[in-house]
Amino acid sequence: MDGNAGSQGTGRAEWRAMLALAWPLVLTNLSQFALGLTDSVFLGRVGTLELAAATLGSNLYFAALAPTFGLALAAAPLAAQTRGRGRGHLRGMRRDVRAAFWAVAAGTVPTWLLLWHTEAVLLALGQEAALAALAAEYVRAMMWGMPLFCGFIVLRGFLAAEQRPNAALLVSAFGIALNIPLNYWLIHGGFGVPALGVAGAGLASALCNLAMLAGLVAMIARDRRLRRYHLFGRLWRFDAARLREVAAIGLPIAGSMALEITVFSAAALAMGWMGALAVAAHAIAVQVAAMTFMVPMGVGQAATARVGLATGAGRPAAAARAGWVAIGFGAGFMALAAAVLVLAGQPIAWLFLDAANPGAAETAALATTLLLVAGLFQLADGVQAVAAGALRGLKDTRVPMLLAGLGYWVIGLPSGLALAFPLGLGPIGLWLGLAIGLFIVAALMLARWVRLSRLGGLTTRRWPR
Repeated sequence: MDGNAGSQGTGRAEWRAMLALAWPLVLTNLSQFALGLTDSVFLGRVGTLELAAATLGSNLYFAALAPTFGLALAAAPLAAQTRGRGRGHLRGMRRDVRAAFWAVAAGTVPTWLLLWHTEAVLLALGQEAALAALAAEYVRAMMWGMPLFCGFIVLRGFLAAEQRPNAALLVSAFGIALNIPLNYWLIHGGFGVPALGVAGAGLASALCNLAMLAGLVAMIARDRRLRRYHLFGRLWRFDAARLREVAAIGLPIAGSMALEITVFSAAALAMGWMGALAVAAHAIAVQVAAMTFMVPMGVGQAATARVGLATGAGRPAAAARAGWVAIGFGAGFMALAAAVLVLAGQPIAWLFLDAANPGAAETAALATTLLLVAGLFQLADGVQAVAAGALRGLKDTRVPMLLAGLGYWVIGLPSGLALAFPLGLGPIGLWLGLAIGLFIVAALMLARWVRLSRLGGLTTRRWPR
């Protein structure tokens, strides 16, 4: 049913369909985020130095992860459009998933090589020797879970295209439950295992990624409807044509992610020039802002699937409607999140700190101010995330990557550095610059979606690939 974009009944149906798909994806994102949050909470209570080192290490880790992660994300729009076309979708979606697995494998080895030299990279970037050494311990333990996590993302994209997101949610919830005792055990030691400190936290995350991928594979294999796809049959078969399509869609996604992740990574490095206390406060604010971001990120993933399904079925009005509904969801939630961060920043900051640790009060005070700034850019962050997800459903990934580069690196980070150092605002100035960049990206992404989703302006022939 194509229908009128303004039809009340059809609009209500899309809201229900979007909500049904989005909330498990949101909760899955929150559960995956909770793995890193658990590390921060445990290490924050060990000491400020350990928290700062894990923050620097994880910033480098996620920056290096971006290319492989982007390739994994390409499975979702590919599978959704294949599913929307209907005819021959079983074989087509199997090819989509297999090619995404190949792409993840290709991206893993160079990423591992970079992460293995974390200490040298951080030292070259001007970080303190003690922080760089501890960060390397954390990353070298965590990096083994990277391809497992990306494999999980491929399968989650397949399930989203099938409108079956609950399996990913269940295994992610199991991952959280497993990560808490693993963190306590591996960080502090016991039962014949020595205390591993920051390396223990990284190893716990890697083991949880293994458990989550294995759990999702088992659930797909046991499901009568899903196992007819034979996703894991003949994985060794190389499909050059599909792999090129994964690269064409996934590499710009990776570029967009890398631009966003690395701008916050660069901000963390700049915080390192201001001392461990600034890094720790930045870590708290980033963790909280990242947690709220998991909601529009999940809504954006649902938008990719819903827009992609309508695209594959040749229903442009339905694709436009799905994207606008998703943007409404994301903007509404982030407006509420902004109010919480502005009004409750101080108690939130203290959740990450032990008052008995040296520098805790100063860290909490600075983190509270940074959370206030984070509250100011919540709405922009939500809109840009969901609009980017909707555009991915159209396989429009190259232009959004360029828009992200302009907003984050040409405007946002230079503004932040100027406010932080020459103008003397320090950490607060750096975060104000990031906020400016996010507002620019949100405006540009929304304008791009407005142009492509204008009724009558969406046709499969004209959509960028």
